[in-house]
Amino acid sequence: MKERGLLSSLDGSIAEIRRISGDSSDVLINRFVTGGIHCALLCCEGMASASVITELIFEPITGIEKKNSPEELFHYISEELLLSTDRPEVNDYDTLFRLMNSGFVVLLAEGMESGLAFGVQGYASRGVQEPSGEGNIMGAHEGFTETIRVNMSQIRRRLKSPELVMELFTKGSRSHTDMCLCYMKDRVPEALVCKIKSSLEGMEMEAVLTTGYIRPFVENDSFELFDSTGTTERPDVLCSKLIEGRAAIFVDGVPYAVVVPRLFCESFQTLDDYAFKPYYSTFIRWLKYLAFLAAVLLPSFYVAIVMYHPELLNSTLFMLLVEAEKKAPLSIVSEAVFVLLMYEIIREAGVRLPKPVGGAVSIISGLIIGDAAVNSGLVSTPLLTMTALAVLGGLVVPDLNQQITVLRFAFIIAGGVLGLFGISLLACTVLMNICATEGYGFPYTVPLSPFRASGMGDTAVRSGMRKMQSRGFTVEEYHE
Repeated sequence: MKERGLLSSLDGSIAEIRRISGDSSDVLINRFVTGGIHCALLCCEGMASASVITELIFEPITGIEKKNSPEELFHYISEELLLSTDRPEVNDYDTLFRLMNSGFVVLLAEGMESGLAFGVQGYASRGVQEPSGEGNIMGAHEGFTETIRVNMSQIRRRLKSPELVMELFTKGSRSHTDMCLCYMKDRVPEALVCKIKSSLEGMEMEAVLTTGYIRPFVENDSFELFDSTGTTERPDVLCSKLIEGRAAIFVDGVPYAVVVPRLFCESFQTLDDYAFKPYYSTFIRWLKYLAFLAAVLLPSFYVAIVMYHPELLNSTLFMLLVEAEKKAPLSIVSEAVFVLLMYEIIREAGVRLPKPVGGAVSIISGLIIGDAAVNSGLVSTPLLTMTALAVLGGLVVPDLNQQITVLRFAFIIAGGVLGLFGISLLACTVLMNICATEGYGFPYTVPLSPFRASGMGDTAVRSGMRKMQSRGFTVEEYHE
C-alpha cells in the first residue's frame, strides 16, 4: 500500500478503500458536496469524536462557497480554515489507513490524488491514575496511561524545556504502533541516541504490543542475567532519568516507558529517597541491599550449612535443627525446592486469578499448605522460616524479582551439591556476568564497578540536596 498512491477518481478511491479494508463495518465513508465538488470524509468508528467532527469539520466544510477546481478547494481549506492543529497530508493508502486507525478523519475530493487528514481523536482511554507497581509516600500520585500522547504531555508538563525532544515514529508491519523516543538533547550523549535509532530500525516485527517486544532490540545479544534497560510507570521518575542523560521509549497502549541505559544501583533507589532525611534514606538503601542478598542466598546458606558445615552452628542451634529436620521425609534440598515451587505457584495464581476469587489463594496457602505442611512433618519449621524470610526480602526489591527467583533456585542446588564452595563458585559466575553487562557502552554496575567516586554520593549513601544540586550529573561520565 505504501507504493500505491490515491486515485484521482473519488469513486475509484472509495472502491479501493472498501476492497483493502474488506468492507469492514467500522470504516465510515460519508459522501457530500461542498464548493460544487464531490467529496468524502472517512474515519473509523469509535476512534474519532463524533461531536468534534460535527462541530469543527462538517459545519465549516459544508458551508464553503463554490470553487472552480478541487485544487482551489483544498487550498482554501488548508490556508483559510483552521479545522485541526494536526493536519498531515495523505498521498497513499498505507498512510490513509494508519491515520484513520489513529483517530484522524481523512477528506478526499473528486479529481485530487491526495487527501487532507484532521486529528479529532476521541477513542475511550483510561485516565491518569496512581501507579500500581511503584508506590511512594511523598511523591506525585500520577502514572502513565495507555495513550502515548497523554504520556508525552505528562513529561512535557514537568520538563518545560525546549531541549526536551520527542520523536514520534511507527513500528510493526501490521499493528503500525505509535512509538516515541524521548531525550534531553543537551544532556544525552549523541552517540547513544544514534545507536538506539539504529537498533530500532533493525526491528522488523508484525506487531508491537508491549515493551517486551522492543527491549531485546535495545539490549545486547549476549546472555545477561540482568536487564541493561529498565521500565517505569512514573512520569517524575522518568524525568529524573532524562535529566541524567538517559533516553526513553514510549509504546502506544502500554503504561510503561523503557529507559536506556539502566544501572544496577537504581533497583535500590526510589523517589522517596530524596524526600526523606539523608541518614534515613541511606539506611533504607542499605536495608534493600541486605534484603536482596538475603532473598538470593538465605535458603542456600541454610541448606549448605546443615548438610556440609554444621560446625558453624553452636550446639544449641544445631540440636534444634537436627530435631526439626529428622522428622521431615525429604532431603533438605528437596524440601527447599518444594517450598519455593509452592510459593511461586501461589504467587502466580494470586497474580492471574480474578480479584473476586483472589482471597481463596491466601486461605489455601496460609491454612492448607503452610500450617498443614508443618504439622504433618512434610516441611521443617526452620526451613519454612528461612524460605519466608527470603521471599519477604525479594519483595523489597520488586524490580529484580525475575532474577531473584531464578538465582534463588540455582544457589540452593549449588549449596546442596558442593556446600559453601558451590555457593562461592556460582556467586563468582553471577558477579562476572553482572559486571560484563552493559548497554551501549554504559557498564551496568557503575559506579561500583568500574569504581567512580563521583557517583558514590547517590549510591552507597544519599547526600544532601545542597551537595547534589551542584553535581550536574549525567550518565555520560560512566561511558566507556
